[in-house]
Amino acid sequence: MLIQAGFDITFQCPEQTPMLLQLNVHPSRDADLLSRDVIGSDPRLAMSSYVDLFGNRVTRLVAPPGFVTFSNRFVIQDSGEPDETPPDMAFTPIAFLPDDVLMYLVSSRYCDSDKLADFAWATFGKLTGGYQRVRAICDFVHSKIRFSYPDARPTRCASDSMYEGIGVCRDFAHLAIALCRCMNIPARYCTGYLGDIGVPPDINPMDFSGWSEVYLEGRWYTMDARHNHPRIGRIVIGRGRDAADVPISTAFGVANLTRFDVVTDEHMPIHVE
Repeated sequence: MLIQAGFDITFQCPEQTPMLLQLNVHPSRDADLLSRDVIGSDPRLAMSSYVDLFGNRVTRLVAPPGFVTFSNRFVIQDSGEPDETPPDMAFTPIAFLPDDVLMYLVSSRYCDSDKLADFAWATFGKLTGGYQRVRAICDFVHSKIRFSYPDARPTRCASDSMYEGIGVCRDFAHLAIALCRCMNIPARYCTGYLGDIGVPPDINPMDFSGWSEVYLEGRWYTMDARHNHPRIGRIVIGRGRDAADVPISTAFGVANLTRFDVVTDEHMPIHVE
């Protein structure tokens, strides 16, 4: 399957403003790209990039006063298969986890698992095996939170979502991650593209999506508590402890968002005979 994805995002800056963008496809998907994954800008700006501590590609630039639009379109090869469901497996004991996985066991800015530990153990502690706990946590979060764009709030953390019962995709992910960490299952946050491929179209405008991954028996598996069923065509942009590690933009000054369009569609090549 081929997927065309991209964005058009405009900011208005009252003065010259340094910015960071996390809008490129994650380097782990570079081999699947069939066209260049390049961020363009209007007006044209000098940009450079680096790979951060979590392996994400970050773009650096200085936006001039006025409006600046960042755009990209690319085509990527995808398996067309839904998210892989983990087999009925146990979780890896902490003593045997790789060093670089341990950071995904502790509380972070939006995944305040320390506040949820008692609830998590009382609710999921009698379940055996890693996947059984993950499945139960996803089911719980999916039923606990009501999805609502108008109620999005950038400061909402996992414990807030638990008690407010409302949020957007990142809130589903944060609560599921926090509860998994309470149960000693490493979990990390992902942001990227997820189009309406193989499912009825969403009436809401296209947006970047947030989901999570859990570490079971030596590898990472997708966990999506918002949709709560396997989806087709995920394209990862960034991974981190929570959404604070993978913001699509960081402005060191005022940068007012005035346009935000995201595209993710199955790409149908045109054959000319």
